[in-house]
Amino acid sequence: MESVTQEHPSTPVSIHSEPVPDSSPAPPPKTGWLMEWFTHWSIERRVLAGFGLVFACIVVISVISYRNTAVLIENSLLDTKSHELLQLLDSIGEALGAAESGHRRYLVTGDESYLTSYRTVVERMPEYLRYLRGLTNEGVEQRDRVETLERLIARQLGAEADAITQREKLGYEGVRHLALSGAAKNELEGIHGLMTELDSAEQRAIHARVTQSAGSTNNTVALLGLGALLQLVLLGSVYFLIHHDVTERRRVAAELQSRGELLEASNKELEAFSYSVSHDLRAPLRHIDGYAALLSKVAGETLNDKARRYLQTISDSAKQMGQLIDDLLVFSRMGRQDMLRTTVNLDQLVKTVLHDLRLDLQGRTISWTMHPLPNVSGDPAMLRQVFINLISNALKFTATRPETKIEIGAVMRNSVEAEVFVRDNGVGFDMQYVDKLFGVFQRLHRNDEFEGTGIGLANVRRIIHRHGGRTWAKGALDQGATFYFSLPLARSLR
Repeated sequence: MESVTQEHPSTPVSIHSEPVPDSSPAPPPKTGWLMEWFTHWSIERRVLAGFGLVFACIVVISVISYRNTAVLIENSLLDTKSHELLQLLDSIGEALGAAESGHRRYLVTGDESYLTSYRTVVERMPEYLRYLRGLTNEGVEQRDRVETLERLIARQLGAEADAITQREKLGYEGVRHLALSGAAKNELEGIHGLMTELDSAEQRAIHARVTQSAGSTNNTVALLGLGALLQLVLLGSVYFLIHHDVTERRRVAAELQSRGELLEASNKELEAFSYSVSHDLRAPLRHIDGYAALLSKVAGETLNDKARRYLQTISDSAKQMGQLIDDLLVFSRMGRQDMLRTTVNLDQLVKTVLHDLRLDLQGRTISWTMHPLPNVSGDPAMLRQVFINLISNALKFTATRPETKIEIGAVMRNSVEAEVFVRDNGVGFDMQYVDKLFGVFQRLHRNDEFEGTGIGLANVRRIIHRHGGRTWAKGALDQGATFYFSLPLARSLR
């Protein structure tokens, strides 16, 4: 797996640049745990919390106002019933009084025209009492009083009816005592007493409801005022938070701009370093390799086998160093290269890569398993480099197998991205070193076993990360390896 022997870690090149000043903000002063917890929130969460609290206050105020309004409406309806009850009591009292007065005049004179009021009361009293029961059906005490009143009225009307019968039979002398005192004197006194109680109780209920309504109105007004004040405070707090966050973001933006300028200067230094590596280091390497070849040619017959082996080692090391420089430059450029976003047909891309690697396939017995691959969104040239590295790895590490087996496919776990894999039956690797596979200059095999510079898989990870994907691997010693990477699907497949 493209990843330098652990016993010989390489020393990273030190690039000198202007020191970056530590512009990290000073630690905030210690405050209460609630404020410290709140300050860790993002501005979006703070604003959302502020408006949520305002909305909660509006809901509470609305609920209480609705309840108070419902009480006012209910009291208004009850007051209407109470006023109707009082009017009805007055009407019943007047009707009974007129009936009793006309009844007494009839007993004295015998003139039936005086019984008109009495007969009217007898005819309408059931309707009056039914209406009265409907107006007092919600109060137990008032309902009991109305039942007693019904009985007394029935007794009064019954007594007056008996007096009329006696007047018709016995004449005036037979009912003289009733004409003077009244046929139902006791009942009338009880009726007037009950009606007074009904009236007084209803007046007290009206007064209590008026007091309750006034209190509810005052509470509603006070609550609305408090709610408005609280909303102003909360909205002011939200404005302060937004203003504070905007100021902080401006400060961070200025700091990022400063760091961006420093980063740009560092990138220019890296480019200068790459140019130096590309030109200044190549000449000495070419000299080493060339003069080693000349020395072998000129003095080859006079050198023993050991000396010729030394010269070959010098030449091979120079060539390996040149290849390492080339790979390192490719890795460096890959991080700065502009990406071309387009729809990539991975099936066609893999076919192109296999055609380019046809020389590496000669003389090999290879069993290919090619599954259909989806169209993805990405840079065709960069993704081509990914497949070249992974397929070349698979070919390299299966060279010791009598039959090479390589499988390429994809797994669609969702509608957003595809997981592509390249699987082989090569020498594999120990999973405890899986984190080192994609590192620069990291190798899990000695160079005399498998050639390589340890940059290929690092380049794969950098390309995939630039596409917004992930890279990972699974394997076991002498049981092959599988390398995975994820890529965003083309929009037509989403």
